[in-house]
Amino acid sequence: GDSVITVQLTEEDKVEDDVVFYLVFTGSTVQHCTSTRKINPGSLETISPGHDCCETVKVALCASREGHPVLVVAEESFQFIQDEAYDAAQFLATCAGNQQALNFTRFLDRSRPPAADVDFLDEKVALAFRHLKLPAEWNVLGADQSLTENIPRETLMHFAVRLGLLRLTWFLLQQPGGRGALSIHNNEGATPVSLALERGYQKLHQLLTEEEAREPDSWSTLSHTVHSGDYSVKHHRGLDVYLLTAEA
Repeated sequence: GDSVITVQLTEEDKVEDDVVFYLVFTGSTVQHCTSTRKINPGSLETISPGHDCCETVKVALCASREGHPVLVVAEESFQFIQDEAYDAAQFLATCAGNQQALNFTRFLDRSRPPAADVDFLDEKVALAFRHLKLPAEWNVLGADQSLTENIPRETLMHFAVRLGLLRLTWFLLQQPGGRGALSIHNNEGATPVSLALERGYQKLHQLLTEEEAREPDSWSTLSHTVHSGDYSVKHHRGLDVYLLTAEA
C-alpha cells in the first residue's frame, strides 16, 4: 500500500470538471474504493490500498456525475505482491516469544544500518504489519501466556526499540501485550524503556513513557485512518485522497 498510482485517460474520457473519478479494487475478501485527484485533463492520481493478501484483484475506473448513473470507464487487473517488508513483518509476527529467533535479529543492531535505511525499514515493515492477518490470540509477548514479567527475555518491543523503529513501536504498543512488554528485562537487564534512554532515542522514549503519547508525526502527517467495524476510511494528506476499505 501507499504507492502512487497514475491513471491515463483516453481522449473520449477527458470530460467536464464536474465528473468525479474513483477506483474500485475487488479482492477475494476485501474491497477498496479510492478517490482520485486530477493532475491535468488527461491524468489522475491516487494511492494504492494496503491489501490483506498477495493476489491479483480486479480494478475498475468509475466515473460519477450528479444526476447520472455511475459509469464503469475501464477495468484492469492489479497484482499485490509479496516483498521484503511483508516477509520481514511475517517473520517478526511468527517469532513473537521465540527467543532463538529474537536473539538472531540482534545482528542487525551490530551492523548499524544508516539512518535513512532505518527510516525506510520502519515505514515499510510497520505498514506491512498493519495489513497482516494476525490471529485473534496474537500477542506481542508470544503464545506462552504463563511466562511472568519477572522472567528475563527478549521481546519484539526490545527489537523495535533497539533499532529505533518509531512506527513499529507505536504499532506494537496498540497490540495485546504491547504495554506489558515495556517492563520486561532482557538477559542484560534492559527494558525497552531503558534501551530507548540509553541510546538517546528521545522521541521513542517519550512515546513509551507518556500516557497520552500521540501517534508519531512522521506517520500521522502522511495519513490518518478511522476504523469502524468491518470498514476503515483513510485520508492521505499528501495527495488529499480518501480510501474506503470494506470486508466483502
